[in-house]
Amino acid sequence: MIVSEKPTNFIRTKIADQIKQGQIQEIVTRFPPEPNGYLHVGHAKSICLNFGLAEEFGGRCNLRFDDTNPEKESQEYIDAIEADVRWLGFEWAELCHTADYFDQLFEWALHLIRNGDAYVDEQSAEEMRANRGTLTEPGIDSPYRDRSPEENEALFLKMRDGELPEGAAILRAKISMSAPNVNLRDPALYRIRHISHPRAGDRWCIYPTYDYAHGQSDAIEGITHSLCTLEFEDHRPLYEWLLKKLPVPSRPKQTEFSRLELEGTVTSKRKLNALVQDGHVSGWDDPRMPTIAGMRRRGYSPEGIRLFCERIGVTRKPNTIELQILEGSIRDDLEGRAHKAMAVLDPLKVVVTNWDQAPLELDVPWHPKRPELGSRTMVFGRELYIDRSDFELEPPEGFFRLVPGGSVRLKYGFIVDFEDVILDVDGRVSEVHVRYDPETRSGQDQSGRKVKGTIHWVHAESANEVDVRMYDRLFTVPDPGNYDDPASVINPESLIDGKAMVEPALSNLMPDAYFQFERVGFFKQDPESQDGQMIYNRSVTLKDAWAKKK
Repeated sequence: MIVSEKPTNFIRTKIADQIKQGQIQEIVTRFPPEPNGYLHVGHAKSICLNFGLAEEFGGRCNLRFDDTNPEKESQEYIDAIEADVRWLGFEWAELCHTADYFDQLFEWALHLIRNGDAYVDEQSAEEMRANRGTLTEPGIDSPYRDRSPEENEALFLKMRDGELPEGAAILRAKISMSAPNVNLRDPALYRIRHISHPRAGDRWCIYPTYDYAHGQSDAIEGITHSLCTLEFEDHRPLYEWLLKKLPVPSRPKQTEFSRLELEGTVTSKRKLNALVQDGHVSGWDDPRMPTIAGMRRRGYSPEGIRLFCERIGVTRKPNTIELQILEGSIRDDLEGRAHKAMAVLDPLKVVVTNWDQAPLELDVPWHPKRPELGSRTMVFGRELYIDRSDFELEPPEGFFRLVPGGSVRLKYGFIVDFEDVILDVDGRVSEVHVRYDPETRSGQDQSGRKVKGTIHWVHAESANEVDVRMYDRLFTVPDPGNYDDPASVINPESLIDGKAMVEPALSNLMPDAYFQFERVGFFKQDPESQDGQMIYNRSVTLKDAWAKKK
């Protein structure tokens, strides 16, 4: 296998050394989300790491749904997760469900019971919590801890057969209630849930815990590198204890890395769900949400997100990544792939007084450096719209756009010279009159004239009005995740609905295209767009506007 020249990290280096030394023949990883919500930007890092390493070293990566909590899971989330992984550019070797291993996990639970390594505890949840101990004090043994294997098996079968109500008993590993690591203080392995499972149906009323199911699922699938975020580091001893106690077909190794903490975002599924349920956002795919679905709808590119994950790297050191790094990665990617087009968000009418002919059709490339994107037709004529910010009656120093007595180039069109201005009753500019120089047509200019400013524009008659949704950061603080109610710090200007006049080509449905509205920002058509009612979402500004606010 050939190692590419990608930025290295400690996991990648370790795998490369293992392969070089012949310790492993094939790397097998997995991405194991719980289908209880939509994936967010933190999951994107894990997806890129697990699938990326398998791809780089010629191995395999499974997509496995950790579906052990039926009351929180749904097919909607499963479908969304599959779509997100594929959109990011990855394909799994096998599509797996922990639920498909329930029979084997149950048999292994019996193995633990029969070997004296697990017991059924009938304490109440409150009693178990009180007897667990603290970080400095040991726990207290359950009064049911010394039951015989035969008694425990009989009770466990009653749990399975639905003879006990929820909360009446759980199956616990028998390790040590005085272990310094509280995760080893007889952790729960199975609990009773009288609820139907989205995949397994009504067959089971007991369900394995994550800590029990995870390592054994890895072993069943032959995972060589179980990559987890740092919060699972203290769970690794239990992971290894279970693998040692059970007759599993393989011995996966767990390695931890720091999770992605992104400034200005919330990644708690509970808090994100509250934002959705309480109507603070339009749904899990609201373009302001840190979900992959939201970023896709906003107009982020999968390549831009992968670039971001590559830039932040993989370490064991917890840190918070500035949102500018994500937005900068999106800008850098879109700059090279986006169709460039004209849109005027705050129209000011311009009359070309010496234009006395039919409108002129201009063949304009979608991107000057990407001829494969083709071209579109723009129209130049007597009445145009420019952005109001591109004209000043009393210009400040360094203003190189249209001013009284000045000249400016209309991109792809001609140089125009100021002639007159019309004010409304409130003294506001309502119309600007200019004269065009016929010798200065772009691409054919032989005049030798030079002007400092070039501005965008649209032809008034052929332009179409579209809806634009100007998205910004959802929260006003850099640490909204630390708030019990993140809705209390929502940015009231995170969504501003507006209108824009756009060139004719932008009235066509192009759902897969990315756009750069010249001198405005990057945009993408919203999925709700339809013929005659186009909606454009602002993906990201051309520059980091928040840096100035700081």
